[in-house]
Order: sequence, then structure tokens, then C-alpha cells
Amino acid sequence: MSSLAAADPSRSLPPLAEQADLRPLRFSDLPGWSRDDASAAFRAFLETCKPLAEGAPAQRLGVKPPDILVNICRKTLAEPIADSASARAFFEQHFQLFAVQPKAGNGFLTAYFEPEIEASRDKSAAFPVPVLGRPADLVTFAQDEPRPPDIDAVYAAARVSEGVYSIYPDRGAIWAGALAGQGLEIAWLRDEAELFITQVQGSARLTLTDGTRARLTYAGRNGHPYTSIGRILVEQGKIPLPEMSLERLMGWLRADPARGRALMERNRSYIFFALEPMLDPARGPVGGAGVPLTTGRSLAVDRTIWPYGLPVWIESAPLTPEGPRAPLDRLMIAQDTGSAIVGPARGDFFMGSGAEAGQRAGLVRDSMRFIVLWPRGE
Repeated sequence: MSSLAAADPSRSLPPLAEQADLRPLRFSDLPGWSRDDASAAFRAFLETCKPLAEGAPAQRLGVKPPDILVNICRKTLAEPIADSASARAFFEQHFQLFAVQPKAGNGFLTAYFEPEIEASRDKSAAFPVPVLGRPADLVTFAQDEPRPPDIDAVYAAARVSEGVYSIYPDRGAIWAGALAGQGLEIAWLRDEAELFITQVQGSARLTLTDGTRARLTYAGRNGHPYTSIGRILVEQGKIPLPEMSLERLMGWLRADPARGRALMERNRSYIFFALEPMLDPARGPVGGAGVPLTTGRSLAVDRTIWPYGLPVWIESAPLTPEGPRAPLDRLMIAQDTGSAIVGPARGDFFMGSGAEAGQRAGLVRDSMRFIVLWPRGE
């Protein structure tokens, strides 16, 4: 990092010396750059530019975007671009490439999706599991915000009552009734496994028993660290890694509900939602940046390292929304984040909505080359 620190624009890059090496590249170093549809990435970039230019707060707070990126957004909103060639020239003019190489291992890509599930506005024998809205006593900490002395830095949120902070109840406690009686129930699902997967994905499309459609959108979490139950099953030899998929995981959880609940409770993180009307089914769910996600162009990143709106070039070979596993060279836009998305070269690829997207997403566990497009100085 020290060799880059004196150069512009790298002087404004996050300090990654202990986590990764940063290597400057040219756009001609990217074999797939000229073949990618830069206009599709540009349209996703514009989505995030709007709140950045207005200074609107993100849905999930992250690092402050550099002023250079905000300025680029303001200029771009005033002069939008229509075709791929112009979009490609725009990125080349305003951004510098830096390959991010972790000190240990390679970049890692997974994928996620928006489930489509049946639900009810009222509790019944068929729909006994509540979806909870955000509690009034939940306080979420910004990345650089000082913590109360009794709240360890590992917790991203806490409970506050009459000015006193305490660790928020974890998943097991909430499922045991720690938040009962507060009127937080906003919808009801068929089982805890369905709720768990919805929480992992961060959103869902609901078809309600009254015939209406709605959307669950992220509204906060209890602040406990995320634990991958899929990884636990692999480590315990319950499901071999090559066979791990969303379908296998859900089958394992539902085969023995008590056993499944015990495993899910090992992930102490718990997500709260808001229930919103389905205004435009063609639009994706709202991500951490506060804008609708774009299938195949939105990337979830570590929000403690990279700002929302940052273009990221990825090179991997995962399943994609467009077809089977194949080499993938694509410009993505950082528009989301997640509790499991940790590290300077970690990405989560948004696959879209529905069961097919879920099947594809559950099979993506690939190494990748992670290259940020950092805004050039003016």
C-alpha cells in the first residue's frame, strides 16, 4: 500500500495493507472489458448516484463515499449516457483500476436472490411463524461511531432502555419469545426455515392469502455476528461441500424441525423487516445502498471497506442469471451488503427473484479476481 499511497487517485483508497495488496491495472489488462455491456452497468451506477448526489443516508450505513465519487455522480446525472461504447469511455475516463489481492487466498464470490413465498397477514395453523418489524428499542451503530462501554465492537447494534445499553436478544431468545407482546408481527410464514432463508437473503416477495402481493424489505438486525449454518453442516460432514445447495440445506432443516431449529439458532444474528406494497414487480428489492437491485449487475460488498456506488470488475466462472456456469467478466456496482460479506475481495452476486434464481444462487461458491474502479482525482 505504501507504494501506492503517494499516487493519485490511490491516496484516497481504503488502508488495506494488513488485508490485501493493491495493484494498479490498465483497462487493456482486462480481456473481457470490451465485450461487457457497459451500458447495463452504467444504468445500475446511475441508480446509486441519485442518493449519493443528494447526500441521502443509505439503508445500511457504510463507509463514507469519497467526495470524488459524489462529484462524478452529480456530473453524470446531469449528462446521462445511452450506449455501451459511451458508457465504457465514461468509466475509463473517470476511474482507475486496482486489483485487490487478499494476503491469504483469493477473492471469493457467492450469490443471493429474492425468495418468492406465500404468507399471511394473520396467524393461522398454516402460517404460525411471525415476521417481525424493527423494535423501537433497537439502536444500530454506524461504522465509526463510538460504542457504549458495555457493548463490544463485535456487536453492530444494541438495545437501549432509559439511556442504558445492553446486548440485544439473539435468535434463540427471540424465537423463545423475548420480543413477544410488542405488536411487532407484520406477516406470518409457514415455518422457521422459510423465515431463516428470507433473513439470509435480506428480502422476499410475498403472495398473501388475501390475494395481494407485498415485499419484505430489510429494516435492521439485532447486531449479533453472522454464522453460516451451511458451513457448519459441511464441517460436520452432514452435507458434502460439492452437494451443498439451497435445496439440500432447506431439506435438511425441514426433515427434523427441532434439529433444524437448533442449528439455525447457532446463527445468533436476526433480521427485522418492513412490509411494503409491491409497486413494481419488475424492480428488484431495495439493497443496502437504498436503491432497487439490478439482476446480474448489483454486488454486495463489505460496507466497512468499500463505499456504495463503487464499480467493481469481477472475473470468475459462476452460474449466472443468463445461463450455465461459464467464465464471467463483468462490471458490477456495489449496491448492497450483508453480514456474511466480509473482506476486501468478497462479493455477493444478485441473481434476481424466484425459485430458479434461488437454485442458481445456492450453487455459487467461486474464487474470483476482484478489481475496484476507484474514482480518479480531479
